[in-house]
Amino acid sequence: MPKLNDLSRSLTVLKGDSTLLAVIEMSQSSWLIAGIVPGVERQPLKKLAVDESALLKLLNRWREEAEKAGHRIERIAIAFEAGRDGFWLARWLRARDIEAHVIHASSVAVSREHRRAKTDRLDTELLKRAFLGWLRGERDHCKMVAIPTLAQEDAKRPNRERESLVGEQSRIVNRMKAALARLGIRGFNLKLKKAVERLDGLRTPEGEPIPPNTLAELKRDMERRRLVRSQIRDIEGTRLERLEQALGEGPHVMVRLLARVIGVGVETADMLVQEVLSRNLRDRRAVARYGGLTGAPDESGKKRREKGLARSGNARVRRGMIQLAWRFLMFQKDSALARWFYARTKNAPQTRKTMIVALARKLLITLWRLVREGVIPEGIVLRPAS
Repeated sequence: MPKLNDLSRSLTVLKGDSTLLAVIEMSQSSWLIAGIVPGVERQPLKKLAVDESALLKLLNRWREEAEKAGHRIERIAIAFEAGRDGFWLARWLRARDIEAHVIHASSVAVSREHRRAKTDRLDTELLKRAFLGWLRGERDHCKMVAIPTLAQEDAKRPNRERESLVGEQSRIVNRMKAALARLGIRGFNLKLKKAVERLDGLRTPEGEPIPPNTLAELKRDMERRRLVRSQIRDIEGTRLERLEQALGEGPHVMVRLLARVIGVGVETADMLVQEVLSRNLRDRRAVARYGGLTGAPDESGKKRREKGLARSGNARVRRGMIQLAWRFLMFQKDSALARWFYARTKNAPQTRKTMIVALARKLLITLWRLVREGVIPEGIVLRPAS
């Protein structure tokens, strides 16, 4: 029997008489901490500045109050929603023998009233109810987020920074094209090495040179693009160096194995490994769900329809897998997955966009099995091992 996912419910028995519970509603300027203290009838609520030491003192004070009421505290459990502050507080608390959990914010059910009251105090009450249900082992109260180590968090930064820089590069190029289009200049390749030198010789359809302010703006944008492109090359070069130096490490082994699949580049392989494949996911359904490649059915009475992708998973994985699925059809035409796709869309070409999502889901599960179990998919061609 497969092991239950301990992120959907707690597997530790909750002993209310010896467990101190607390939830935190976090903001940039302050923390609002709500507690449930055994032996204390009131449920304390305390607002603190963003200070982990003050939080620890507050928890110790509540522990003393419980012990004065005749309850010996054996367990302190604290929870807060995932957000801007990341996971540093959970790691800091766990290092001090305090059980810390991070709640997936979208998994907490809220009132569907059009104008519901929403304050930090009400949010802490909501979090307490959800956290208590989770600790009791009941399903569907909330779900917890896996807390990564500092090294695991840091490993995601190069890929995410590169994605941000690529987007910035595209924005710069589009802005330069728009500036030239306003002057009626089209067809000029802004990506050439000597594009800056050729700007002075460009002429508008009226035969006029580029106005001085626009010319200065274009040159500054070209300088920005050159800097961004240099940073992208640095990230890619550093990644390749690390892959060469750390041949036997787990994530790097996965990246090298995925990069052997023809059609999968090092960039895509690194993104998939760091974002999803290195995570300890329960089964193939959990893999597809985390990748945001599951449907969102809308059924009520006789009504049956699909609203499209749930989009509740990792957006980077979803975008990357859909792009990879199209590329996979080009480079792995004889694979079982490609044959399945062509057979399903042969007589219904209008369903190609819908079926590419299904192919992306199957492909993600296939790659997960490849790196986890070493199962080479049928018909997929691999590059020789270097």
